[in-house]
Order: sequence, then structure tokens, then C-alpha cells
Amino acid sequence: MKAFVLAAGFGTRLKPFTDILPKPLVPIRNVPALFYTIALLKEAGITEIICNTHHHAAEIRKTLEAANFSGVHISFSEEKKILGTGGGLKKCEPLLDDGDFLLINSDIITDIDFTAFIESHHSSGLPGTLALYETPDAGAIGAVGIANDLIRDFHNMRNTGLESSLIYTGTALLSPAIFDFLKEDFSSIVDTGFTGLIDNGGLGLYRHNGSWMDIGTLENYRQANTGIAMLPEKLAERIEASIGIAPGCIEPESDIGKGASIIRSVIGKGCSVGKNARVEESVLLPGAVVSPGETLRNAIRDRNNTVTLV
Repeated sequence: MKAFVLAAGFGTRLKPFTDILPKPLVPIRNVPALFYTIALLKEAGITEIICNTHHHAAEIRKTLEAANFSGVHISFSEEKKILGTGGGLKKCEPLLDDGDFLLINSDIITDIDFTAFIESHHSSGLPGTLALYETPDAGAIGAVGIANDLIRDFHNMRNTGLESSLIYTGTALLSPAIFDFLKEDFSSIVDTGFTGLIDNGGLGLYRHNGSWMDIGTLENYRQANTGIAMLPEKLAERIEASIGIAPGCIEPESDIGKGASIIRSVIGKGCSVGKNARVEESVLLPGAVVSPGETLRNAIRDRNNTVTLV
């Protein structure tokens, strides 16, 4: 089975940091977010990955090629003009039309068991299955409408009136049948492909009961790094076992001054924290500097920008 990873977006909600760093490469505990997805795919025995790119396409390609994930072949579909989730997938139809495949957003951190997900999908006999996650915030995020154990709607866009406490995780298992409903130009896979499957064969669901977070906003990104429950130790162990890279809070290649306090924070490569400084529940991206005696709290900082979150 192949996997298609959506990594072409601009990361607008993570600005200004994504002006110089593509969203798929923003680090979670000093490991690029996209590496988490690749590690779990590799763990499940998936060795062929297609990654679409647009914003900072060259940087994504360079980083993944340098990582050299043993046993995994990654190819790239660069979009000169961004095509959205639907058009981006349609462009890769010739690469994915020979069997079921996984589709995954690159801005999520999850401990999903892809092997169990694949087994659930195959047993359903449906042309598509989406992994869903239960949250009390489903109404605000965009609840998935369900009837008779099938997905029938998204955020009531089809006016079904169906509600649930479940949201789409950005992870799907799809058959090539979805290509019949996709458009070649810019489009959303929800409006085209998912709706097409709902009306033609059915769209199933798989309930993911573990950890999941969308890192696409600044606060979510900070919490994914500093929140106690957002990166379970077992997930960190799985990542290291799969790709040999261990998530960690303080990069060895950083300079921590005498008397500095680091509290529930992540310090990236090449960062400098001055003498008697205090960094609390914050993320320092590679090369960031905290001056001697400075207090940085609830913030994200890179070489040029600081955003404090209340």
C-alpha cells in the first residue's frame, strides 16, 4: 500500500514562522512534524510515499532526501500552482490508481495505529474510510455528520442536520474510486472526493481513541511542544524505533547559560539562552536567542520573531 502526504499548504495560521520554514518541517520536540507521519507509516510497513509540495518545495525535498529514511522511497509532486487537497490528489492519480492508499495531512501529530486502521478499512468493503477523533470542541472545529455508522456530512455542509462529537483527523484510507469525483483544478477533497464517495458506495469511519492534535495554529503548535499530554512517551519511543530519531526538549547543540531556568519548554538547535534567563512553556525554534536575565513565557520565538500567546 502507498501513502499520499499533503504538504503543499502555506501554513498561513503559523505565520510569521512559516515565512521561512514550511509547515511540514516545523519541529515538534525538535523533530520535524512530517517525520512523525513518515515514522508511523514506516512502522506499518508502508515504504512508498508520495508527498505533494508547493510552499518552500525545495526545502521540503532537501530535508527529506537528507534524512535518508532507510527502506522508504519518497517521491514528490511539486505544484507550481497550488491545487488544494482535491486537485493535489487528482494530479497524482497515475501514481495511486493501482490500489487502496492512505492520505494524510502533514500538520497533525497522532499516535494512530495505521495497521489497525488499514485492517478496519479492508473489512468494511467500502471505497473510503476516514479516521475520526472525539472532542468536545467538535461543533466549533467542524463536526462530522454520521448515520448508520457511515459518514454523511461535514459541518452540515450538505444540510443533513446530522451532528456528532467527532472530527476528521486528516487521515483517510481511499480506493482509486475517489478519482472519479476529484477536479484537476484547485479544490477541496471534502467538497469533491469525500462527497462523491458518500453518494457512491459509502464513506466509513474509524474511531481513533488515542492522541491527536492539529498543529496548524500557533497555540496548538505551542501546546503540541509544551503540553504534558500532547506527546506521549510511548509515541516518542515509536518514532525513535522507526526512524532512529528521538524527540527531545533540549537540543544538545544549544547554549544554556549559567542560572537559566527551562520550564516545560523546547529549545532548538543553535539556540542561546542567556545567563539567569527564564524560559517557560515556550518554543525556541533553531537559532533563537533569549537574552541574559530575560523572561520568555507562553511564547514561540525564531531568529527574527517572537509571538506571545495569552
